[in-house]
Amino acid sequence: MADSPATVERADVVVVGARCAGSATAATLARAGRHVIALDSARFPSDTLSTHLLWPAGVAELSRLGALDAVTGLGAPELTHAFAAGAGNAIETPFPEVDGIDYTLCVRRTGLDHALVRTAAGAGAEIRERCRVTELVWDGARCAGVRYTGPDDRTVEIRAALVVGADGRRSTVARLAGADTPYESEPSGRDCYFAYWRDRSTDWRSTAAQWREGADLGTAFPCDDGLLLCLVQPPAETGTLRPGDTERRYAAALDRIPPLRERLRGCEQVGRVRSATDITSYFRRSSGPGWALPGDAGHFKDPVTAQGIRDALHYGRLLAEDVAPVLHDPPRLDRALAAWEQRRVRECREIYHWTNRLARGTAMSPLEIELYRAATADPDLAAITTGIFSRTRRPAELYTPARMARLTAGALWHHRRDPAPVLRDLVHEIASSARERHTSCTTLRAAAPPAPPSATA
Repeated sequence: MADSPATVERADVVVVGARCAGSATAATLARAGRHVIALDSARFPSDTLSTHLLWPAGVAELSRLGALDAVTGLGAPELTHAFAAGAGNAIETPFPEVDGIDYTLCVRRTGLDHALVRTAAGAGAEIRERCRVTELVWDGARCAGVRYTGPDDRTVEIRAALVVGADGRRSTVARLAGADTPYESEPSGRDCYFAYWRDRSTDWRSTAAQWREGADLGTAFPCDDGLLLCLVQPPAETGTLRPGDTERRYAAALDRIPPLRERLRGCEQVGRVRSATDITSYFRRSSGPGWALPGDAGHFKDPVTAQGIRDALHYGRLLAEDVAPVLHDPPRLDRALAAWEQRRVRECREIYHWTNRLARGTAMSPLEIELYRAATADPDLAAITTGIFSRTRRPAELYTPARMARLTAGALWHHRRDPAPVLRDLVHEIASSARERHTSCTTLRAAAPPAPPSATA
């Protein structure tokens, strides 16, 4: 136990981490008239490792939060078309509309997070930067606040009805609450490397593009300041990254995706290559008496489907809306927290499974190739695929029995000389679907998982 704090304060809510989930929670609670203090170890504007694409549903969350004008002012182009190519097939679709928004944005986190922090402050939340949380304060089994060290090295205690851990995958709040070990997880089959390029293209500045070549996946997303975010996700490699590995693997993956190299023709790389390896998607226990974990602190999906920012904003906002009326009624607050957690599990488990499929790190299967081939001639099928990423459609709509039968028949026709790969793929997909259903009905059934051990000691 640390020494007694020099200062003890009170607030309705303490939010640890002031980026996407934290700002959404803080801004919504402050607008509801609650006294909110948000702590962050960074000083804004500040960057963080992120692929930062927002599908229309994510942009709509910025609008609901009141941050869209500030984010739009950063200059990222509206991406109005989706392009996906693989195995010689190319699919082009507009984006579905969500609350009147039919475009995607790719905004670097330095500007995006600063805009969100300013939005939260403008709503009345108190933002304290360069503050590192060191302890949770407990009243029996109930979390009752935090202790943190500020830029002046003083220890400050804040007592609050609710502590919100919006502090990312390596969440301090999750660790101190005993909830940092996931109860459901799935390692990715891909690594992630990305860099920014000075974009010289005019034809592609309104398009979010993705290519599949062999087992490699690459994307090109125009973003703010005339830049292009170019990301590759090759199959995962084991072992620790050595000096030069990140740049070498990035360049090698680009060379294995000729259309992406062509997209970069005339573009100039700006800054270093960044990496994310050893990626694991997960669900953690995300609520307990007096605490909650929105954003990546409680649930994370592989970046291959770019769902993180939308979910951080969405479930941060919903958390605030759910708890604002009941903050000082502990039994009702606990029920609201549990219901919020169950809702996120219920709504995210299907896209979680879909993401894990795309993160396998293998070459396109015969059925995937047939899906691309069919979607080039079927606008409705292409729209479903784009809608899954935008969260306006469900993966289950893509894999109906009738559609799977048509895709299987088409794949068998194109492999009529050797149908064995198609049949193996079909068996694998049936087995995968059965495992996903079992997981959804057991560990992800949306009932609260076992509570973590008390952290009061």
